[in-house]
Amino acid sequence: MNAPLPPTPIASRPATPLLDRVRVPADLRNFSHDQLKQLSEELRAETIDAVSVTGGHLGASLGVVELTVAIHAIFDTPDDRLIWDVGHQCYPHKILTGRRERIRTLRQGGGLSGFVRRSESAYDPFGTAHSSTSISAGLGMAAAADLQGDNRHVVAVIGDGSMSAGMAYEAMNNAGAMRSRLIVILNDNEMSIAPPVGAMSAYLSRLLSSQRFLSLRDVAARMVKRFPRVLERTAKRADEFARGILTGGTLFEELGFYYLGPIDGHNLDHLLPVLRNVREASDPADEKEGPFLLHVITQKGKGYAPAEESADKLHAVSKFNVITGEQAKAPPGPPSYTRVFADALIAEAEADKNIVAITAAMPSGTGLDRFAKRFPGRLFDVGIAEQHAVTFAAGMATEGMAPFCAIYSTFLQRGYDQLVHDVVLQSLPVRFAIDRAGLVGADGATHAGSFDLAYLGCLPGIVLMAPSDEAELAHMVATAAGLGDQPSAFRYPRGEGTGVAVPARGSVLPIGRGRIVREGGKVAILSLGTRLGAALLAADALAARGLPATVADARFAKPLDTALIAQLARHHEVLVTIEEGSQGGFSAAVLHYLATHGMLDHGLKVRPMVLPDRFIEHDSQAKQWIDAGIDPDSIVATVLAALGRAGVLATA
Repeated sequence: MNAPLPPTPIASRPATPLLDRVRVPADLRNFSHDQLKQLSEELRAETIDAVSVTGGHLGASLGVVELTVAIHAIFDTPDDRLIWDVGHQCYPHKILTGRRERIRTLRQGGGLSGFVRRSESAYDPFGTAHSSTSISAGLGMAAAADLQGDNRHVVAVIGDGSMSAGMAYEAMNNAGAMRSRLIVILNDNEMSIAPPVGAMSAYLSRLLSSQRFLSLRDVAARMVKRFPRVLERTAKRADEFARGILTGGTLFEELGFYYLGPIDGHNLDHLLPVLRNVREASDPADEKEGPFLLHVITQKGKGYAPAEESADKLHAVSKFNVITGEQAKAPPGPPSYTRVFADALIAEAEADKNIVAITAAMPSGTGLDRFAKRFPGRLFDVGIAEQHAVTFAAGMATEGMAPFCAIYSTFLQRGYDQLVHDVVLQSLPVRFAIDRAGLVGADGATHAGSFDLAYLGCLPGIVLMAPSDEAELAHMVATAAGLGDQPSAFRYPRGEGTGVAVPARGSVLPIGRGRIVREGGKVAILSLGTRLGAALLAADALAARGLPATVADARFAKPLDTALIAQLARHHEVLVTIEEGSQGGFSAAVLHYLATHGMLDHGLKVRPMVLPDRFIEHDSQAKQWIDAGIDPDSIVATVLAALGRAGVLATA
């Protein structure tokens, strides 16, 4: 747990007289220009103070304060739809949309989600937590509005990082072809594609979005249609070229968008008139102008010095002191599984020059920033493009390289077709390092790695491993490195290890072989992955009740250690399997083996323990395990119930 910091005293919280008057966005639509500026400052102060209490994604939220105010002031939300891509930047939006009183429950058990969530508010029309979905969803909403005859606007706010994903371009290509009534706001906070920003750019954006310019352009377009075909094409190209030269939006123009910008995303003098013009230009009552793309430049961490000065702009923070920016630090403990993976991969890469690492915009999140420092030419960060990452790795494997593709479990879902078709079907030796497997705490269901055992375990020919502790993880990295003729994957959780000694370099494990950790009597517990610690605690509790239990570590979900499973089945009355994954994973494979080999015909009581058939709400990991029923007490209760002694636990 994080070490506590002194809370900000209530009396020292920032005064927010205008923000206090805002219950819903309609309340700020009668504010003057100057009042909206003051409101922005108060909203920024409230965001900083709230996140200091809860932790969360601070930098991105501070970067969109003025943009959030401007959108809600100009558009009629929630009737007009507003979608925040990913949702890292949604905290100011939540404060303005009736959730201020609960904002200090953000990411806490029973509190507000850290992302945009449909069930939480009418102002959240589409749930977002994975990137690059907003334009597709917004286009669907715009198309539905056309079919239903509804006069509403749809606004999608997407960051420049999310624009690196192919899905965003697929959606823009479709939107441009449909001439859809859609407004996309590109929130560029990395200056990655932006030319200089200033008064001239803002002036041009106001001019090009004005009704006068658009009307003149419409008249010109009608006149041009009376010209010969060659002149019509030439005039159209001239219009696009002129705006492309002035604004730098040629790419978006080619996709069929009317590009405006870039403008200063922190300057309401620029934002408000341009957004107002865009709203009027895309009025559903008028003939469609087509999709707009407004390019705004923002700064992550804007207005809070510690964030502005931080290398990552305090993108994701724990609780912190508002005055100093100092974050609460966890007491010294074992290294994280992510750190152990990175060090183990470095050790393997020292011995094999063909080992390369691939990540999808998460070098620090996956620990591969450490790998890059040692082998700068052997890390490939492909951006938010998991599909590409998987097939890119497959291409490298065909040429004799040994690629390790490190992706969070929840994000690997996005590259599943490529994993099946481009890797497994061709039996290419791509190694998948699956971080954040299992429940992940405050990020909740959108980021939980619940399904990888099920969606990988059904694939022919893949080797699928799960370490029970950090030393086992090092061994599995070595094992995957040695597999030169088939695909493999190993999954490991978020957070610290157990504190066991980790070898400088792992040893290769025999494929498809588990291990007995503790011998017992009539009860056997077969664990896959880091639930082994819970299984051992449960075994201690059972032993205290006179029921010593055998505990086994499966190590492999595929291929199964059928000899171990058969041994446990023959010599025990109860066999409990446990994993931190959904139905259809390891336990299902064990049951399938037992059933097809007639081992369930002689009274063996098998009890699979998996994540329940529902999403687990955000909370601490420890509380999530209890909620999911995969904690030590739940194991004990499962065993006692199987033995017909369910009341023993309650009276013990």
